[in-house]
Amino acid sequence: MSEVQVKDLSSGEIPSRSNARHRRSWKVPIALWFFVALAAVLFLGLSRDGDSTLRFASPNDIVQLPSITIATRTAGFVVTAILTIIAVGSLVLRKASRNVPVWGLALFGVVFLAGFLIWASAGQTLPIPGLLVGTVALSVPLIFGALGGTITERSGVVNVAIEGQLLAGAFASAVTSTVTGSSALGLLGAVGAGVLVSLVLAVFSIKFGADQVVVGIVLNVLVLGLTDFFYKQVLANNPSSFNNPKPFQSIAIPLLSRVPVIGPTLFNQSIIVYVMYLAVGVVTYALFKTRWGLRTRAIGEHPLAADTVGIAVNRLRYRNVMVAGAIVGFGGAYFTLGSVGAFNEDMTAGAGYIALAAVIFGKWSPIRATLAALLFGFASNLQTVLGIIGAPVPSEFLLMLPYLITVGAVAGFVGVSKPPTASGKPYIKL
Repeated sequence: MSEVQVKDLSSGEIPSRSNARHRRSWKVPIALWFFVALAAVLFLGLSRDGDSTLRFASPNDIVQLPSITIATRTAGFVVTAILTIIAVGSLVLRKASRNVPVWGLALFGVVFLAGFLIWASAGQTLPIPGLLVGTVALSVPLIFGALGGTITERSGVVNVAIEGQLLAGAFASAVTSTVTGSSALGLLGAVGAGVLVSLVLAVFSIKFGADQVVVGIVLNVLVLGLTDFFYKQVLANNPSSFNNPKPFQSIAIPLLSRVPVIGPTLFNQSIIVYVMYLAVGVVTYALFKTRWGLRTRAIGEHPLAADTVGIAVNRLRYRNVMVAGAIVGFGGAYFTLGSVGAFNEDMTAGAGYIALAAVIFGKWSPIRATLAALLFGFASNLQTVLGIIGAPVPSEFLLMLPYLITVGAVAGFVGVSKPPTASGKPYIKL
């Protein structure tokens, strides 16, 4: 490591990565044109007659917003035209060796989504508040998992064990809350379970230098097997004593909970969701505005340089992995103390892997990872809402929707995602 890099680190700056220029990718223009073609098939080739009604009002809103009725066929033409213009712009930018700005991709996604919702709800009424409330509910464990995954990977440890941490947290919270009769103690049990799983990950990954991806997968399988065994042998046989937790009730914040659309979505939630809002802000601030955050990013990018200026790399990695485990375990409690109310076999259903995809999709940023988790939660809830209103989309495709988005994100269709340089690489002090 050069003296310049060491000086940069000691002065509060993280050394830059290799200055080699990466070849600009055609992935984004190709992906945009794929969705333009899909829009043309759906909105023009399979256009539907009738009007689509978007309902924005909830019974308790301070102001009752009027519903919006849109001609489905006309909306299809307008949406397809806008998408085509943006896709053409992506080709122009690519030929000029420039990337499509983030706001352009966001606009494309919003327009396509609006067109799809209008097309799918032809002749029906789509409740927007219900769609958004369900989105937040399904996104909570994903966001906690993404926050934990961001911390560990920023520290240089790949955390594939998010699934196991969520599942362990869900199991421990259900049992602890039932045995003690306290929902708060159930949360502490979930935190402890998440820390325990993360400790095993840390020992094998940091101390013994084992392959971190393999260790994470093994832990997921181990936790799944253990929770299934205890569920069948203990919880299922005596649910009143071991699997009857006390879920948290929703807390409506005065006035804010009655604001149209965002009120019922954000401000009529359980304590776990409110803690999630706080966690996103705290992790973001701590990671980019504190000395701990600087050191965490340093050991994930240049551990040797960090060690040179006196940072105990492996000790900090241990600490961060366990802190991340506590956050993920806390999120696992939402399955039993915030939504379902009792533990079931494999109730996380792959949420940990989607949270890991959100970390990649969000480019290892807490805010972006949170937005990615919300996108996946929206896709999961969309299948339920469209099924209720009778949308002409096969239920099998709707079930695949969140996973298709996950695959697209990991494949890099949202742009090049480069992980922290030292992520997945054990550090051996010379």
